[in-house]
Amino acid sequence: MRQRRRVRDHLGGPMVAMMVTLVLLALTGGVLVLLEPAKPSAVPVSSATGTGAASVNPGPFGSGTLGPWERLGKHISPDDEIRDALTFNGVFMFGDSIAVQDGPALEQLLANRTGDSIAVHDWSGQPTSAAVDALEDWERRFGLPSRIVMAVGSNDIFDPPAFAAQVERAMRIAGPSRMVYWVNVYVSRVRQPAEVREADRANSAWINQQLEQAAVRHPNLQIVRWAEHVASQPGGGANYLRDGIHTSPLGRTARNELIVAALGG
Repeated sequence: MRQRRRVRDHLGGPMVAMMVTLVLLALTGGVLVLLEPAKPSAVPVSSATGTGAASVNPGPFGSGTLGPWERLGKHISPDDEIRDALTFNGVFMFGDSIAVQDGPALEQLLANRTGDSIAVHDWSGQPTSAAVDALEDWERRFGLPSRIVMAVGSNDIFDPPAFAAQVERAMRIAGPSRMVYWVNVYVSRVRQPAEVREADRANSAWINQQLEQAAVRHPNLQIVRWAEHVASQPGGGANYLRDGIHTSPLGRTARNELIVAALGG
């Protein structure tokens, strides 16, 4: 018995020491895992509105992808205002978030300058396809006045090749006897990396080129040259845009003046 006790005591010390060592190694490993820095997440590329859903990659054209926009802010005239604008040969306008922001000032400027009323379907984040859907719906439900303003295209930088077909669709709905005034686009989002901003500008130019080509085919399509106006300003229009797409107060006045002047005001 004494011999067994001596053997047990002889083995017990190293065994306890080994167990303590294993426990310490396990605890140390856990701490090391906890202290390991997290891998940085991909920087999202936001939609052109700055408020739409984000994409974790630049998309096929470098500007990202357009996320869900249907729950974003909008301003759509009620039916009685639509009928009023139609009865008195006013203006129908279809726009995106820039128009949502600038629309009230445009309505006031147009009323003061020409006395015309305007009915609007302005929806933040909407691409041209959705605006043309609304144009088609109003044509079916109410008919169309002789002047239509299309202030969309900024959200098409995510898929520029789709733009031309929507312009053709809008011109087909409007018909050859109505004038369509289309505001061209300038997008260079200041909060995005340099390569995304470069893609924004290239895709804006691509959209505007398609608009130019459509104007050759349709004499009743008049381009409101917002992009050229911004580009001609000192500093690339930094004072005209608060985020590289939406207008500052100075830009709002300038853009609305261009639209009203095109309408004859």
